[in-house]
Amino acid sequence: MRVGDRHYRSLWVDASPGAVHIIDQTRLPHVFETRTLASADAIAEAILAMRVRGAPLIGVAAAFGLALAVARDPSDESIARAAEELRATRPTAVNLAWALGRMRERLAPIAPAGRAEAAWTEAQAIADEDVALNESIGRHGLAILEREYANRKRPVDILTHCNAGWIATVDWGTVTAPIFMAHERGIPVHVWVDETRPRNQGLLTAWELASAGVPHTLIVDNAGGHLMQRGQVDLVMVGADRVSRRGDVCNKIGTYLKALAAKANGVPFYAAVPTPTIDWGIEDAMAEIPIEERAEDEVRIVRGLDPEGRFAEVTIAAARTAVANPAFDVTPAELVTAIVTEKGVARALESELAGLRPRKAASKALT
Repeated sequence: MRVGDRHYRSLWVDASPGAVHIIDQTRLPHVFETRTLASADAIAEAILAMRVRGAPLIGVAAAFGLALAVARDPSDESIARAAEELRATRPTAVNLAWALGRMRERLAPIAPAGRAEAAWTEAQAIADEDVALNESIGRHGLAILEREYANRKRPVDILTHCNAGWIATVDWGTVTAPIFMAHERGIPVHVWVDETRPRNQGLLTAWELASAGVPHTLIVDNAGGHLMQRGQVDLVMVGADRVSRRGDVCNKIGTYLKALAAKANGVPFYAAVPTPTIDWGIEDAMAEIPIEERAEDEVRIVRGLDPEGRFAEVTIAAARTAVANPAFDVTPAELVTAIVTEKGVARALESELAGLRPRKAASKALT
């Protein structure tokens, strides 16, 4: 997508292997800043600190992190050590483990002397495939928006939660891909953008939509149900960090409440995800998907710009105040209208999702 007059991916590499460049998401939407990462440790820190975030993107970043580790030491021990370090950064997003598993499978039969080149090539292939997957998700999601517009003959009001935009993938995004495509085709859309506290990832979505000229309105997280009651939301579309084979959707904390409100008000609820986000080994999503518990200070401290335009932090809760900060929740399949993937739209039923399953799918994603 474009930032100003230049096209960017959210992660890119030099023509000759050796460094990975990212857009630092912790600086957005206030400052557009890039970083260069030259080691697996640097990639791991970027994922953990959420400089790089979004399930598809952290999978790609981890693949390049492993490639950087292999460039320094191509031994089996080095690969295993780097893979474990990278996988431990964000336990909920299955794309992370999927990408590392794919990298290790590719490298295992190759002699150490040839692993560095193969690792870089495979990581780049994963990145390029992510772009293609999201563009295809966009086409299938576009059909939904076209249908909604044809039925209403007025702008389609979409509510989204967290950020499943191009900055959370390599390009296009999952939720934003159909929105961008609809906007480009002249289909009027309007997006209600949840703040998504405590990390305020909705601000990233607002930044992306503003850059593309898509009409949108930023709202506090708890406004969604009110808007649905008043008939101001035509559909909810979110991304996901992991989807069970039964269609349960694990996404940013607060997604479950949106799904409940959507069900109560007859509003369709969609999850837009690439098929690598579906964990075919998950039987019981509530019991088996690990829910990341993040730092207490993410809740206690609010970050933004002061009146002089400088980055500032404000503490809103005392240190003695107990804080819980679960980063994700699980929306049961019965609350999900359908899953939008690069292969098509499937109802959130195990029987329908099974048709999307690759021929070779590991019983467990955590390789």
